[in-house]
Amino acid sequence: MVIGTVSAALGVAGSVLIGNLLPDPQELRQPLAHSLASDDRQLKTSMGALFGSNYIPGNSVETLVNGNQIFPSMLRAIREAQQTISFETYIYWRGNVANEFADALSAKAREGLSVKVLLDWVGSIPMDQALITRMHEAGVQVVRFRPVSWYTVDRLNNRTHRKLLIADGRLGFTGGVGIGDEWDGDARSPSEWRDNHYRIEGPAAAELQAAFAEHWLEATGELLLGNRYFPELVPQGENAAQIVVSSPHQRNVMHLTLMTALASAGRSIRIATPYFVPDEMTRAQLLEARRRGVQVEILIPGSQTDARIVRKASRHFWGELLEAGVKISEYQPTFYHCKLVIVDDIWTSIGSTNIDDRALRLNDEANVNFFDRGVAASQVEIFNKDLAASRPYTLADWQRRTANEKFSDWLASLTRSQI
Repeated sequence: MVIGTVSAALGVAGSVLIGNLLPDPQELRQPLAHSLASDDRQLKTSMGALFGSNYIPGNSVETLVNGNQIFPSMLRAIREAQQTISFETYIYWRGNVANEFADALSAKAREGLSVKVLLDWVGSIPMDQALITRMHEAGVQVVRFRPVSWYTVDRLNNRTHRKLLIADGRLGFTGGVGIGDEWDGDARSPSEWRDNHYRIEGPAAAELQAAFAEHWLEATGELLLGNRYFPELVPQGENAAQIVVSSPHQRNVMHLTLMTALASAGRSIRIATPYFVPDEMTRAQLLEARRRGVQVEILIPGSQTDARIVRKASRHFWGELLEAGVKISEYQPTFYHCKLVIVDDIWTSIGSTNIDDRALRLNDEANVNFFDRGVAASQVEIFNKDLAASRPYTLADWQRRTANEKFSDWLASLTRSQI
């Protein structure tokens, strides 16, 4: 009787654990048809209605390339803030960069500003506890998001991967960078990672603040209201931006957004991502694009990577893509951490989302989308520069893998929902 009860309890616990490790089921049952082209105004209208905010006009967007540009711009925004600082990140580690951010945030809290820092519990595990203590003592509100305990097992696998910094509710940053020395520098060596981050000023900053406020409410029970957090915003530029966030209430929105964009492609798809482990639907959507003559280029890390298991799991799925003419290139100088999708030189998506199950259907993410040829042209230029520092990976390379490599790639692919 006791053994049976224990077995039943273990079975229930195992089912709960497995259920929470797997991504939510996909809504789509087959690839989307190429019914709306990328330059069709109805596509912009539909995506604005279906996924996140509508396209908000009046924004300026600045691309910050590598830590040499990213960190000074973010720190300047912190130091020049007058009322509030909202900061959410997946990675906050240790070292010079981590110390510099802790000092800047602490200084503003001592000035009397509202300084709120939200750290993913998993991503910030390597963080030096002394940094949190220092910020707390200065008056910074530092909160760990979804800490793991017995009563949060149902949320164990749902993390915030958003990377948001908002100053005074007016100026926002998002992209791929984490707070760590690995991102410092200018991608000149393997110790200086390659990444993009984006500075956004204008009415869309309110949507970034809202994304932060959603998670702050969940973590603390405090609802952010009023002019300090949501001031009246006036146009600052010519770019219309759509803010898309995934959350427990809309877990698959990133996946649906990507599939819709890929289905609209008529000429080209460019994808830059540090973690490319495409699910069956993503692969099918890319193959459909190739069948209608779309050029598909995918730029990923080479041997310089922080997760070799991801590279192996990814490689397992490349065969049918390479056979169809998808071009895959591996960045050589250092670890490549950029996250970028460009369709037909008109639609661009930037932010925190990778091309894998975890990002598309498990994590809470935040992306900014543009239907803007100027924005797309600037990102294509950066993409092509990175492509020039990359090595093409061919079908012959894939076929030449040893038996051991093929087996280990397959084995790694079984873990794809968790990497």
